[in-house]
Amino acid sequence: MAKTKKQPRPKAATPKGFRDYFGSEVTQRTQMLQQIAHVYHQYGFDALESSAVETVEALGKFLPDVDRPNEGVFAWQEFDEKDNGDWMALRYDLTAPLARVYAQHRNDLPTPYRRYAMGPVWRNEKPGPGRYRQFYQCDADTVGTASMAADAEICAMLSDTLETVGIPRGDYLVRVNNRKVLNGVLENVMSMALRPEEGPPSYWDNASENEANILRTIDKFDKVGEDGVRELLGKGRLDSSGAFIEGVGLEDYQIEPVIGFLTSKGPTSEETLANLDLTVGSSEIGFEGIRELRQIVDLLEAQGYGPDRIVIDPSVVRGLGYYTGPVYEAELTFEIFDEKGRKRQFGSVAGGGRYDDLVKRFTGQEVPATGVSIGVDRLLAALREKGRIQAHEAGPVVVTVMDRDRMADYQAMVAELRNAGIRAEVYLGNPKNFGNQLKYADKRNSPIAVIEGGSEKEAGVIQIKDLILGAKIAESATLEEWKERPSQFEVPRGDLVAKVREILDGRG
Repeated sequence: MAKTKKQPRPKAATPKGFRDYFGSEVTQRTQMLQQIAHVYHQYGFDALESSAVETVEALGKFLPDVDRPNEGVFAWQEFDEKDNGDWMALRYDLTAPLARVYAQHRNDLPTPYRRYAMGPVWRNEKPGPGRYRQFYQCDADTVGTASMAADAEICAMLSDTLETVGIPRGDYLVRVNNRKVLNGVLENVMSMALRPEEGPPSYWDNASENEANILRTIDKFDKVGEDGVRELLGKGRLDSSGAFIEGVGLEDYQIEPVIGFLTSKGPTSEETLANLDLTVGSSEIGFEGIRELRQIVDLLEAQGYGPDRIVIDPSVVRGLGYYTGPVYEAELTFEIFDEKGRKRQFGSVAGGGRYDDLVKRFTGQEVPATGVSIGVDRLLAALREKGRIQAHEAGPVVVTVMDRDRMADYQAMVAELRNAGIRAEVYLGNPKNFGNQLKYADKRNSPIAVIEGGSEKEAGVIQIKDLILGAKIAESATLEEWKERPSQFEVPRGDLVAKVREILDGRG
């Protein structure tokens, strides 16, 4: 009789591109999301929790990070009893599901509809350092109004949110641009190319393709700078490896309006807008974008949001291929050290804009919408850099077990502590080795251990061990200092909660 083949044990490893989150990380994220939700709620936005799974058809071709439809998502096909298979996918952001929700329930929702959503999204992309296939987003959107007041409100709310979670004024800027201004620049460039006496240049045979090439090129502005974009818009450039990258093929006189657009930021919003006027030629769509930016500035200044918090900045180009009007990006301006020890700015933690075409896919009618998405993990990393949250949070008070037959007594102690709002637990491992109980408390980052043996029980007292102070004394104090600053106290059993509270309050 043949032996049954032994099944190999599964490998205990996180799937590539994913990670696990433990206690303090989850707690910190939850607390930060609660702070953000409070701001959103104050602004009148309602919570929405939509399905994590959508049909691929509903997700559409709007994933901004990739060129081909449905690339970059986790998708599978489901078959019914007639073998008709629908393709399903995990959501890649929180905006595409909102478009479906609004189209499906629009008759029951108020217009405009203001909602916020928080949760994980999934992207089937190549993972890298700090780039995971599952991450959290935190969105707020207004659907159903074309008013620039909605865009100004999103910018103001983003500013308030950053300050609420612990990014002080001066350490961030919300930068605003407008896709319509860029459209005006592109119209200006096209009009320069279309000379009746010569006919259009061959590289302009496919205007939409060349517009996409220009968008991709200016999207590299923050990486290659003005000179690099100028070369890529023209004949091309050599990259750092020495390879030649083919350019878009524009003439110098066509490149100038694009560079002028990217570098038009002046010392004031008014000067920036005046500079933009020069880049759009006679394009009406370009002038419309400039008028919208001016409206946003006026609305924000009326609420007290000046250029120390929110600025017009045409160098914000990421996502311009996706949005239809104003775009915004929250950038943290303080410096950090990268993995090679070099100073650099922390960078963007949030972005968004106006996307008036997304709901139209479902309804056939244009429905204006605007919103912002905060990168939760990046914002948490920024708060840690600023020292606003600690890498480790305090664990629970641990009630040790000196006599397993008196478990009810120990459970009564933790019940008293919990009823007083103090996080606490009884040690539930093998109580035979008391040292292991203290090691457990250290691993849990516990601030206090409570001890009650048989003699303490008879005397009506307990021992309270201040583990944080004890660790500090063990690190640096001499024996005399140890005697002067004991880290263990004997108190009456009835003073358990009061003494624990006193120690915790003293530790902040």
